[in-house]
Amino acid sequence: MTDLLASENALGIYLRDRRMKLDPAALGFPSERRRTPGLRREEVAQRANISPTWYTWLEQGRGGAPSADVLDRIARALMLTDVEREHLFLLGLGRPPEARYLKNDGVTPRLQRVLDALDPSPALIRTATWDVLAWNRGATAMLMDYGSLPPEQRNILRFIFLDPRARAAQYDWESVARFALGTFRADAARAGAAAEVEPLVDELCSLSPEFKAMWAENDVRSGRHEAVKHIRHPVLGPLAFEYSAFAVDGRTDLAMVVYNPATREDVDRIKSLMGEG
Repeated sequence: MTDLLASENALGIYLRDRRMKLDPAALGFPSERRRTPGLRREEVAQRANISPTWYTWLEQGRGGAPSADVLDRIARALMLTDVEREHLFLLGLGRPPEARYLKNDGVTPRLQRVLDALDPSPALIRTATWDVLAWNRGATAMLMDYGSLPPEQRNILRFIFLDPRARAAQYDWESVARFALGTFRADAARAGAAAEVEPLVDELCSLSPEFKAMWAENDVRSGRHEAVKHIRHPVLGPLAFEYSAFAVDGRTDLAMVVYNPATREDVDRIKSLMGEG
């Protein structure tokens, strides 16, 4: 019976556990004469700006399902991490919370080492707004010398629609551009980055009539798949790559994109260009 009740009140048990792990003194509450560690229920309710009675009912498994807004306020009150916040929503509503976009300015050394280990296959890390954060030597040689650009210009959509080299490299530029734009729209929405992409979208609409027309079509596509891409390199000529996109550590705000040369001959040609042949 005890196990059954515990399973039926998983949300309340989790809230109580998180509450008891907080330091009252660090949060401005008196710490003397407490029968149990952590915050009191009314202190959590105060921090979350909700009724103490309502919070007590949540811990006791009464009162029905809370709203997303209430769970968000409780998550902040309990100082939950993103993973803990997601778990709270799964317990309380049976679904994860809406995505909150986190701007990234770089990658960890570990991720950079992963990219470097993939040479000569071009590989990069992009954000949900398609800014390129990191890349390897293969990407510099075959795609773009991102290191020569200011950080605010290292955007894949900006390159596709504004740089003549992108058109010259593609056998069917319009098809590639449509696929990229549809995938970009889906990535930004999935990561909760709709507001963050508005300046880029406005800029590209003003500078590229083709972007403006395609954006108005509201096409959405999934980029989480594998495909073969053909490009024309200015030095090596035609090349084929097996394209793959992967989530980074399960995050919706970062993706690793890898262009694996389709043939041994293509591998040798890229190595030669990079001075490794």
